[in-house]
Amino acid sequence: MNFLKRLFNIQIHEDREIENQDVKLSLDDLFVHNFVKKEGKFLYCLNAEEVIDNLKKVFSENGWDEVYLLDTSLVTLFDKNTVKVTPKFNDNTPILTSCEHLIADNGDILFSSNQLGSTRLKDFSENFIVYATTSQLVKDTGQGLTGIKTNSTERLPTNISAIKNYIINNNDDNF
Repeated sequence: MNFLKRLFNIQIHEDREIENQDVKLSLDDLFVHNFVKKEGKFLYCLNAEEVIDNLKKVFSENGWDEVYLLDTSLVTLFDKNTVKVTPKFNDNTPILTSCEHLIADNGDILFSSNQLGSTRLKDFSENFIVYATTSQLVKDTGQGLTGIKTNSTERLPTNISAIKNYIINNNDDNF
C-alpha cells in the first residue's frame, strides 16, 4: 500500500512541476492561443489562393452573397460572380477589413481610422472578418501604438480601437 501511495505522490508531484513550467510561445502562436481562448475564430493561410478558398467556404457556410469592404484593396479576394461587394453595410452584411496590428499578449486586434474611418466598431455588423498578415503581429499594445506612429509619418490616425471580445453566439460553430 505504501508503495502505491509513494508512486502516486511522485506522479502528482511531477505533473504539478510540468504544469508550472513557463512556456515561451512565438508571437503568432501566442496571438492564436489568446485569440481562440477569447472565442475568436482563426484561419491560417499560407498563400493568397488559400485565403480566397477559405473566404469562399466561410461565405458559403453562412449563406452570404455580399460583403462590405472597409479596405477596398481587398476586393481582389473575391470573385465578382459569387460575392457582390456592396457600397453600404447593414446589420446582416459581413464586413471585411485589414487592421493595424494583432496583439499577441492578449489576442486583441488593433484598428485605427485607416480601417474604420470615423465609424465606431460597435456600429458595424457582428459579422466582422479581419485580414491580417504575420508582419502585423506585435507583442503588446504599446508596440502596436508605436507601430502606428512609425507607419504614419505624415499624419497620425484617429479612432484607435481594439476588438477585445469575440463572443457573439456560444451555440454557433460556424463562422
